[in-house]
Amino acid sequence: MATGLLILFILLTGYLGWVIRRQRQAFRTLTREWRELQTEEDRVFDFLHGLGEAFGGGAGRRELHRLIVESAARILNAHGGALYLLDRSGEFLVPAFISRTCAPLIAVPEHIRQQATANPVALESYLRLHPVHPGEGAIARMWKEGGARLFTFADSEMTGLAAEGQQANSAFIGCLSYRDKTLGVLAVVNGPMSSPFAPEDLKVFKAIAEQSAFALFSEAVYLEAGEKRRLDSDLETAREIQSILLPATAPAIEGYEIGGINIPARHVSGDYFDYLRINEHQWGIAIADVSGKGIPAALITGMCRSLLRGAVVDSTSPADTLRRVNRQLYPDIKEDMFVSMLYLIVDTRTSDVTLARAGHDPPLLYRAAGREIIPLSPPGVAVGIDSGDVFDRVVADETVTLAPGDGILLYTDGATEALDQHGSEFGLARLTQAVQANAPKGAAATVENIADELREFAGVVPQYDDITLISIRKL
Repeated sequence: MATGLLILFILLTGYLGWVIRRQRQAFRTLTREWRELQTEEDRVFDFLHGLGEAFGGGAGRRELHRLIVESAARILNAHGGALYLLDRSGEFLVPAFISRTCAPLIAVPEHIRQQATANPVALESYLRLHPVHPGEGAIARMWKEGGARLFTFADSEMTGLAAEGQQANSAFIGCLSYRDKTLGVLAVVNGPMSSPFAPEDLKVFKAIAEQSAFALFSEAVYLEAGEKRRLDSDLETAREIQSILLPATAPAIEGYEIGGINIPARHVSGDYFDYLRINEHQWGIAIADVSGKGIPAALITGMCRSLLRGAVVDSTSPADTLRRVNRQLYPDIKEDMFVSMLYLIVDTRTSDVTLARAGHDPPLLYRAAGREIIPLSPPGVAVGIDSGDVFDRVVADETVTLAPGDGILLYTDGATEALDQHGSEFGLARLTQAVQANAPKGAAATVENIADELREFAGVVPQYDDITLISIRKL
């Protein structure tokens, strides 16, 4: 029995020793894994700290790209690295930053290899200028596949890229994407004289790639915000310039009262109006509406202003003036653009108003005697549609004589097509009623009151077309 107890004691002692050794081994494994995890966290934190300092210091794009590549290479003890960003077209990748020590990750033509033996700059220049298209090696593969992986010398994408002695023995390559938006590809490379990467470092590279994608996305958002601020500033400058080109006040014309207003739907207007002194007894008044909106339409209005001011010289016929403008503008205007224009001449000696219409909305003639509204519709086609053969034949003058209290309202279609919250248009009927109600109050009051009615009608609904109103009243 004593022998049996001894054997049992020996077995128990051996088992306990085995358990202790297992626990010690597990503890050492856990300690090593914890240290590795701590090292991994420290390395990633170091990368994030560098990015934070770059953003905080206002680093430029080039500096941020360099920081991403060099920090990733340093953390992973890599020989070099490269960052490729997706072109705006989305059809290829362009090199954003490639470290000088980075082994080639794209195929190098033989003639470049030969040049590089005598001049290493030839290889660097080629790598930094050559875009990557689908199907061009490991960079293109990860761009299309997504994710990240370890490439070794044995992978087909890594062989034959460069001359002997320039080959990479391993590379971590990952697609940079954020919120389902592909931004580019990051790679870190070990050359022929360095040790290959360890597979377990792929986790660290993935973490770096994720943070790099976030940094690039944030950079893009920041740049877009800055570009928007610059664009807003440019648009405000354009608005100020256009406001200078448009008349600030109406002229004092003997026997008449004039009022005008322009309300742009955006920063700049595609509407144009002007007052032009022709001679001692005649004044020209023009209103125009360029097809389209924004900057392109505003540029055409500037052209119209210059051409019209040149065309009125020695011309007392509105139709002839419009013919001159059309002949000069037609060759320089895009096929899908045109200008509706109305030009009239006020003669202080005869109380006559002569007008010609190039596809513009018919002005409204107000007769004070019977509070009657009569649309004036002389024939004409829009400026810029025809080279001159048809335009010259169609456009014609029409003359009306104004009695005291009579008036004419010129307007662009932004007035009649203004929308309310229900999608209903202001319409010609409301505009006619507004003219009848306000014409006796004077030209300036007419345009101001109609503008107020339009604003009240639209309410908070944003308008998509410019509005211009000009009122002419015979005293």
